[in-house]
Amino acid sequence: MAPPNDPANSVLNVILSTSVEKCFDLSDRKFCVKGFPLLSDVPTNVTFSPFLSVSKSSDAPLPLLQRVQSLSHRGGFLGFTKDTPSDRIMNSLGRFTDRNFLSIFRFKTWWSTQWVGKSGSDLQMETQWVVLDVPEIKSYVIIIPVIEGGFRSALQPGENGHVMICAESGSTLITSSCFESIAYVHVSDNPFNLMKEAFSAVRVHLNTFKLLEEKNLPSLVDKFGWCTWDAFYLTVDPAGVWQGVKEFTDGGVAPRFIIIDDGWQSINRDDEDPNEDCKNLVLGGEQMTARLHRLDEGEKFRKYRGGSFLSSDAPSFNPQKPKILINKAIEFEHAVRDLNKAIKSGATDISGFELRIHKMKQELDEMFGKEESTKLSTGECGSCSCKADNHGMNAFTKDLKTKFKGLDDIWVWHALCGAWGGVRPGTTHLNTKVVPCNVSPGLKGTMPDLAVDEIVKAGLGLVHPNQAGDFYDSMHSHLAKSGITGVKVDVIHTLEYVSEEYGGRVELAKAYYNGLSKSLEKNFKGTGIISSMQQCNDFFFLGTKQIAMGRVGDDFWFQDPNGDPMGVYWLQGVHMIHCAYNSLWMGQIIQPDWDMFQSDHCCAKFHAGSRAICGGPVYLSDSLGGHDFDLIKKLVYSDGTIPKCQSFALPTRDCLFVNPLFDNKSLLKIWNFNKYGGVIGAFNCQGAGWDPTEQRISGHPECYKPVSGVVHVTDIEWEQCKEAAPMGEAEEFLVYLNQAEKLLLATCKSEPIEITIQPSSFELFNFVPIQKLGHVAKFAPVGLTNMFNSVGTIQELEYVMSGAEIGVKIKVKGGGNFLAYSSVSPKKFYLNGAEAEFEWVADGRLILNVPWIEEAGGVSDVVFLY
Repeated sequence: MAPPNDPANSVLNVILSTSVEKCFDLSDRKFCVKGFPLLSDVPTNVTFSPFLSVSKSSDAPLPLLQRVQSLSHRGGFLGFTKDTPSDRIMNSLGRFTDRNFLSIFRFKTWWSTQWVGKSGSDLQMETQWVVLDVPEIKSYVIIIPVIEGGFRSALQPGENGHVMICAESGSTLITSSCFESIAYVHVSDNPFNLMKEAFSAVRVHLNTFKLLEEKNLPSLVDKFGWCTWDAFYLTVDPAGVWQGVKEFTDGGVAPRFIIIDDGWQSINRDDEDPNEDCKNLVLGGEQMTARLHRLDEGEKFRKYRGGSFLSSDAPSFNPQKPKILINKAIEFEHAVRDLNKAIKSGATDISGFELRIHKMKQELDEMFGKEESTKLSTGECGSCSCKADNHGMNAFTKDLKTKFKGLDDIWVWHALCGAWGGVRPGTTHLNTKVVPCNVSPGLKGTMPDLAVDEIVKAGLGLVHPNQAGDFYDSMHSHLAKSGITGVKVDVIHTLEYVSEEYGGRVELAKAYYNGLSKSLEKNFKGTGIISSMQQCNDFFFLGTKQIAMGRVGDDFWFQDPNGDPMGVYWLQGVHMIHCAYNSLWMGQIIQPDWDMFQSDHCCAKFHAGSRAICGGPVYLSDSLGGHDFDLIKKLVYSDGTIPKCQSFALPTRDCLFVNPLFDNKSLLKIWNFNKYGGVIGAFNCQGAGWDPTEQRISGHPECYKPVSGVVHVTDIEWEQCKEAAPMGEAEEFLVYLNQAEKLLLATCKSEPIEITIQPSSFELFNFVPIQKLGHVAKFAPVGLTNMFNSVGTIQELEYVMSGAEIGVKIKVKGGGNFLAYSSVSPKKFYLNGAEAEFEWVADGRLILNVPWIEEAGGVSDVVFLY
């Protein structure tokens, strides 16, 4: 008897196979969509199979399964056959030229980004998918390289417009010569439907991952938080974390979650005492050859004594110390670089360089010095008898939550394999060995990366995959008992380097992700995770049955690591492009996380504008003492929650096939929904981008200038959200420009709004349907204008037009300046039940001030009567 959700045996399939048009056809070496050639010169060894002829049973929920089946005629699979089996096989799928495409490719092992072009030869290595514009039929076609058997695949550029597909197993022991479904193709007349339909089909077909719609989100998705990374790097310790949370709380924006990033673990290098932690690590990079030697917290946290910061004689802490250490470590790093340059240039006397390095190392070690307080670093307290459970991470998290009542979640960082270098053999109960790393040839077209170089140099301390579940549970169960509620799992794609002896990269990944998923369910409610350094199809197609949130951009870089002084500006635009375009596909599977930034950065406002409408959590990585609280309060309520959009932000349709980074003319526009309106963010990201020749992100100073563009209410894809669709049919809209503080009226037939935006700047356009209040007035609320996502502050909206009473009832969260549009002045206004004053201006502005009502969770009742 067939499984209940078996597409191959569904009655619906029989109906579909005989009643719908045939979208794709492969014949005479042409691959056509609805009769129009898409790929030409298709090799004779390439095959096409309709979706239903290949798909197998699936555990997808019935509504999802039925949705995929009903659209199955729009998709199918490309395959190919070779004469000789191999572990890595390349084949052309055909060629195209003079056709616009949008693609996502890996520019590092861990990170992917947008790329556009017009020919198959314009594709980049490790392309994860490509969307082709087919204006002949007013449609779009996506090609998604997928997983088949023990092989994963990616697209690559070929000569003369050819699109190459590379299928690889990651092990010379796993070979094949025949693929029936190595790439999925799908057609739709709407690019956003295209992404949803295509990845839904792949989900049903592979049955190895789940869509975002099937999963629960982490509790921190609509909250404000702080991550320790840029504040401390590897110097993070309890005193610094405590000081950081205290600073935010004292500034009026208490974080609801914190992430203790890299630096808290028990790690050391192979040539060091296996029972001692590495000493005096500061900068990222120094730890990349180190491995876990214990599965609990490092000595810095293990020695914490409960109550240390709660007592009246709490130890003092110098908030400048982390910055001083970081600056000295940077000096030391530069001195080492100078030495290496001298050696490469053939210098015969390098003693001066060596002396300088030795002196700086001594200075750095002295700066660490002794612990500032013996209370934090000793397990004894003199007269009293201390218990073991009053020490370590458990005691620290208890103290944090005792002092900072609104702190809901404390998360920690760890690498997928434990630490950057994995786990040190012989130091735990786990079966571990150092495995040599083998980087796929496809990654040789990507950007040079210190992390990859260091990991390859040292090899990876890999826990045997049959112990992956034990490995994660051993770490996570201790953390959960210690008050940790979630993990940021990083450095995910090292697995692909070490799959030779373990059944290939697909089977190794399955073992690890299965172990991780089980541990998440047991220890962190199944949702307590952010995935990072994971932007490759292996992860999304194999690792996301449980994982529901992950990073969609590269790291926030506060300066250019390659030394370009303008990088401090243009790298921020690059970050936004990563996030916006990656959300097109990643957002089908996980909640996009746009990463942290620093509120006192020169482009902090630029970042803040995007985070306000990205639809995910807002969190910072501020250094101690480095906060712009005025800016933070435009993003965050005083209770640590945020006015979050209803969905995740995506590029507008007119941005899909352009280059908003260095085409000298295009703005990045992203759209999202609030409960009572739509929003478009327009950002000038011009100034840098991927350089295929140099294989790195390079500056384009000629593009770093003001850019003009247009915004229209139809840029918002209203029909993508069932609840928002009726708003898109409004006769008239109020448009509020948040930065310009400007009100406009518009309809779907209005001329586009023209805008010019300065470099590294933005504007937020709020579109709110205008409601006619009988024949009396027209009304639309904007919300709190002191918040970037103004309309997101509106919690409830009710129009009253019954009998003699005509009015508007609004619940708004937050304190500050409330703005609405009213064509006439209201007769009365009530704030929280009491009649109050308001200001009405002839252009329709209705202005008032609302307080933060702590007892009501910050929500005020606003009533206008006409």
